[in-house]
Amino acid sequence: MPTKLVILDRDGVINFDSAQFIKNPEEWKPIPGSLEAIAKLKQHGYRVVVATNQSGVGRGLFDMDTLNQIHAKMHKAVVAMGGQIDAIFYCPHAADSKCDCRKPKPGMFKRISETLNIDLTGVPAIGDSLRDLQACSVLGCQPVLVQTGKGEKTKAEGNLPEGTLEFADLAAAVDHILSKAKK
Repeated sequence: MPTKLVILDRDGVINFDSAQFIKNPEEWKPIPGSLEAIAKLKQHGYRVVVATNQSGVGRGLFDMDTLNQIHAKMHKAVVAMGGQIDAIFYCPHAADSKCDCRKPKPGMFKRISETLNIDLTGVPAIGDSLRDLQACSVLGCQPVLVQTGKGEKTKAEGNLPEGTLEFADLAAAVDHILSKAKK
């Protein structure tokens, strides 16, 4: 029985993304259906973890207090729909840093595995960019691409990890995960 866990990217999957970064709570706006999808996962006994690159911190566009405020708004919005995000893992480093946590490197996924003490093999990891899918596939996660955010561009550029599943949005991906779990 695979672990009942789903890993989500944040910007472009749960909320609308911005080329200028999501720099404050007011700019964080959920994609229609995403909060309800997270609630459905919770109602079916899944743990939900967010894995997100937040280089805006490293670039000085916003500070940790602001990032925490953005995440508090997200938590509150998810809870209001009957859902829960169990943990948020993030990389605060700028793109040019030598860290191993910034996707496409797998460090954040290794930390999730170690922190939760679980094998991530087969765990759905939902993202909208190639780096999301590359990072998760190193640890055997099931890469899932959504067409929201950068998803359409990512699909058009190709080179997706083998076995990547594709869906219109988080709600469609979650419906698929739950329908597979029933079998």
